[in-house]
Amino acid sequence: MDRLKWFYHPVAIFIFSIVALAASLFLYIYWYIGVSKGLAAVIEKYHIDPGQIFEIRTWVVIMVLSLLVGIILVGIFFIFVYYQKTWQLYRLQKNFISNFTHELKTPVTSLKLYLDTFARYNLSRDDQIKYIGFMIQDVNRLLENINRILSLARIESSSYWKEFEDADLVDAVQQFYKRNADLFPNCDIRIHNPVGKPLFYPINPPLFDMFLMNIMTNAVKYNKSATPRVDVRFIARRKSLDIQFEDNGIGIERAEIKKIFRIFYQIGHTDNMTAKGGGLGLYMASQIAKIHKGKVTAESEGIGKGTVFTLTLPLRVPVEG
Repeated sequence: MDRLKWFYHPVAIFIFSIVALAASLFLYIYWYIGVSKGLAAVIEKYHIDPGQIFEIRTWVVIMVLSLLVGIILVGIFFIFVYYQKTWQLYRLQKNFISNFTHELKTPVTSLKLYLDTFARYNLSRDDQIKYIGFMIQDVNRLLENINRILSLARIESSSYWKEFEDADLVDAVQQFYKRNADLFPNCDIRIHNPVGKPLFYPINPPLFDMFLMNIMTNAVKYNKSATPRVDVRFIARRKSLDIQFEDNGIGIERAEIKKIFRIFYQIGHTDNMTAKGGGLGLYMASQIAKIHKGKVTAESEGIGKGTVFTLTLPLRVPVEG
């Protein structure tokens, strides 16, 4: 039975449908031309008026039939493409639900274990503080996942569009790092501004912080170095500003570069690193970039060679060095 699964694949069914339809059209035209020749011979032999037999010319009929069949083929093609995209989205959503359920279940199970420990045993104050610290970490993990889903819904509803203000991007990145330094323990975070002056751009502060959170924590999360490093560089060009986030992490295979910004997409196991999260972080980063009229791209030389994420924003006024 497994050998016959290819027969039921949508691609195989689509090809069979096209071949069958094309064969039907060919046989019909072949039959029609044969009948027309036969009728023409009868007309010539018995001197019959062609108008009594042919209401329209043969080639007009063929052209109309070909046009109709062409429309049918195009319709089948669009149905096929829609089906493929729907199936791909279904698989991505199924993968997301599975991973996100795991992300929720793990901290909940951990919290239950700690609470059971509190209920059954008389713990010393030091042990209580230690377990409470673990529980706070689990609660923060739950809140992070829930906030990510809520933020995604708000981003896709376009409710952020009017909440913008001019801000110095260099200062915004520096302040973000200061507020969230605890998220980057034992990390080497460096911010470079070769221009040496403020770089103003209209941003939505909460969204911009969310972008930085997704990009920078991703660089640390997928990193096997003893000291994870992220170099943030501001590169002013003639009509645009690039903010580069270069890390020394595990890198990305070139075949995966264009896929990592898809919703729910996860690379999976890369250089012995298991996929983490629900496949939303980089998708949200790309959507936030679009809301700011920019785009985010990724570059990597391959596994073990780090990754460079670049946020490109259009500049209204060129920056003078």
